Amino acid sequence: MLKLRAIFTILTMVTFVLGAKAKSNLPISREAVILETSSPSEILIKAVGYGTGSKKAEELDLRANIDARKAAVWFLLFSGSDPLLTTEAERANFAKIQEQFFEPANLKSFICWEADYYDSRLRLDEQKLKIEKSLKINKTLLLDNLVQRGIIQAPQAIAAIVGMPTIMVLPEKQGDRAPLELLQTYPNLKKGAEVIESFLTARQFTVIVPEQQQALNELSSVHFNLQGESEDYSYILALSIGSDIYVTYNVKVESRRLGTSTVKKGIVACRAFETTTARLLGTETGYSQERPAADAVVIEEAMNDAASKVLDRIVNYWKLDCARGVQYKLVVNINQTFEPQAAETIIDHFVDLVKKMAKNYQENAVADYTYDVLLWCDPALYRTSSDVYRFLRQNYKGSGVLQKVSVNRKLILLNIVAE
Repeated sequence: MLKLRAIFTILTMVTFVLGAKAKSNLPISREAVILETSSPSEILIKAVGYGTGSKKAEELDLRANIDARKAAVWFLLFSGSDPLLTTEAERANFAKIQEQFFEPANLKSFICWEADYYDSRLRLDEQKLKIEKSLKINKTLLLDNLVQRGIIQAPQAIAAIVGMPTIMVLPEKQGDRAPLELLQTYPNLKKGAEVIESFLTARQFTVIVPEQQQALNELSSVHFNLQGESEDYSYILALSIGSDIYVTYNVKVESRRLGTSTVKKGIVACRAFETTTARLLGTETGYSQERPAADAVVIEEAMNDAASKVLDRIVNYWKLDCARGVQYKLVVNINQTFEPQAAETIIDHFVDLVKKMAKNYQENAVADYTYDVLLWCDPALYRTSSDVYRFLRQNYKGSGVLQKVSVNRKLILLNIVAE
């Protein structure tokens, strides 16, 4: 009798576990692809859904539709080049609430449009159906929900510590022509800038766009003198103003005759760089649908596609970089009136100061008379570049006199001259 009871208990537990697994809210399908980014918030996705466990066509259709919705949301959370959940900690936090999160009623709040037709419908066997359909997901609502649940950190929380990144937007360099001249000359480039600015401001970034030719010339000429030669305008201006990131782009519109109409296709390439190192953070190409429309329409559609992906890279970069501290670029130039050995001693002294001040640092160049280094500092102690400069000025005890050349948001240029 006891044995029978034990067997019954084990069978009950097994049935409960299997039943729990069968009732899992997680998607069966993990198949989806982004079709279009129609705005800074809305993403059009084609998702695969599976309906299982019934012989009734209506029941299978219902289950397949629910699974397609889950697959679309799963894709934004975990898949693609820039998922919303990027760190191990975020994924671990989400795992604790994933069953509740994927309840069909909860997912409805993120779906702002759903096709009333299938792109494909295939009956795999008596109790299994596969469908493909298009849905539009509000990515902003999805992100806000994750923040409210404590799964990921709010951009505002990061901004409160180190500030949101300052971004400069410029058309890609074309010969020696200045960016503002290109914006004034080519309406398509101007339209591209407007679309990127819309994305950036919608996500609360600080945006810098050159607006006056005189200011542009002054900024570039200052740094040309510092460098002693012509440089890429985009990098020079971004570094001059003190942006954290700069975005460059180019625009192309292709057209052809189709019957009696002229159809056009917009193609936009968009790249984001870390200003202090010129490191490429992301590059994407966006395409519009081919249609009879004005240039501005296809450019906006293509730029929406490219900009959304690049900005996701920027956000992910910023989250990871801010975990290291606030980043600054320090360049110390030593006057060549010093003997090489004396200059080496001065550089050694700056290395010691950097070790005391920075949480992390990366030396870019240690030459005979130049010390170029990236610093990641505790934002509680070094919130601004002037805080970094003040520490160096107060603690430098080496030979010569420390002179300030330029101190802006990201870049600190110093000279050491003979007394």
